[in-house]
Amino acid sequence: MELTPYRIMWIFVLFDLPVLTKAQRKDYTTFRKSLEKLGFGMQQFSVYNCFCGSRERMEAQIQRIKNHLPPAGHVMIMHMTDRQYQDIVNFYCRSEAKLKEGPQQLELF
Repeated sequence: MELTPYRIMWIFVLFDLPVLTKAQRKDYTTFRKSLEKLGFGMQQFSVYNCFCGSRERMEAQIQRIKNHLPPAGHVMIMHMTDRQYQDIVNFYCRSEAKLKEGPQQLELF
């Protein structure tokens, strides 16, 4: 199978979790740290993303995220191809900025 920007995937996890009580703050922290352990990086507050080499790896990552969902709040999981990711227009203080590039090599497990 040929690797192309149309087969390589990115996953985005967006979440809005309650943090009013000590238990809710703990759930928020536990979920955020579980995303980091799964290889996700923070794109913005409550928006994390992860590069995946294939659709199969993406589906496995989504299952892992489901296993770590907090008891309350809203979590949304989106995915896109590497080609779609390259088309994101990004701004910092009204200046257009390049997105960080994905890994230059495929991870093998």
